[in-house]
Amino acid sequence: MGWNVAATLKAEILPLQALDMAAWDAGGDLAGLTHHSDHGSNYMAMVYTDRIVELGAVPSTGTVGDSFDNAMAEAVNNLYKTELIRQQGPWRTVEQVELATLEWVWWWNNQRLHGELDLRTPLEVETAYYADLESANPAPAGQSSP
Repeated sequence: MGWNVAATLKAEILPLQALDMAAWDAGGDLAGLTHHSDHGSNYMAMVYTDRIVELGAVPSTGTVGDSFDNAMAEAVNNLYKTELIRQQGPWRTVEQVELATLEWVWWWNNQRLHGELDLRTPLEVETAYYADLESANPAPAGQSSP
């Protein structure tokens, strides 16, 4: 997951930096992943949509007004606003929001139990996923996996 806090919605500043953070965390390759966003102008800008394709991700947005396309993104955004922004504000600076967001994202991924994940954290689910992949593809005899 990538995130960014900025005083502007410009595509090359706010969402593009968040996308690049997610790509960096994934080793530069988002192949096979679905990118969830809404139809905001910053998410539909060519500089942004081209970068999604370049990284190998598939955008979840399809037809305008299709609430099923962006339900995941909207749910996470709503929880972020409810659990952090509205509860701990008022905010005086962008830097305060940025630091609080950093802490919230860490908590979301590493400590928050998610009902949709059988009351596990995203980190636990991701770790189990890659462990399952590794056990399904054992290394050839005499070689160890990285």
